[in-house]
Amino acid sequence: MNKNIVMKKQMGFSLMELLVALFITLVGLLGIAALQVKAQTAELESLQRAQALILLSDFVDKININRGVASCFAITTNAATGSPYMGVGGTASFSCSAGTAAYNTQAINALTELDNMLDGTAATLAGADVTSVGSMIGARGCISYDSSTEIGGNAGTGLYTVAISWQGMSDLSTPAANCANNTYGTEGKRRTVAVTTRIGNLN
Repeated sequence: MNKNIVMKKQMGFSLMELLVALFITLVGLLGIAALQVKAQTAELESLQRAQALILLSDFVDKININRGVASCFAITTNAATGSPYMGVGGTASFSCSAGTAAYNTQAINALTELDNMLDGTAATLAGADVTSVGSMIGARGCISYDSSTEIGGNAGTGLYTVAISWQGMSDLSTPAANCANNTYGTEGKRRTVAVTTRIGNLN
């Protein structure tokens, strides 16, 4: 009788150990799963930032190449709100009359190309509804000109600010640079990289 009681106690204790071990394993696996999700989110954020920096450089190059009609690239007239902008749901219109007809057309073509890059038209998902996926989530671009920074009051010598915005995966602090403000749900989800440049006069 006593032996049976002892055996039952031992069996019960072994089952409890198994349950504890399973619980610990489950907690560990859940931790690994959560870590993997965070790693994937961080990887996406990093990829989007890298794409934005490449686009930012391309924007500046396009302005420099078309330096004779650089003023045509100043599409963002409200620096406080970062509008109008190009890209997803773009509100900017492209027009140019700063140079010859050929140069004006070249500038408009460059702006259209930049707009297409932001829309991600270079890569699409095939199917019933073809969707552009070649850029960041909600990619938008702004180019503004600050006439107050002109050197000696000479037109065209001021600073151009180029900014690229996109949607992040979580709320962070609001970016200092303004571009397509209040278009991402919360300003904490708006990611923005920006650079200022001055177009040199090669004449």
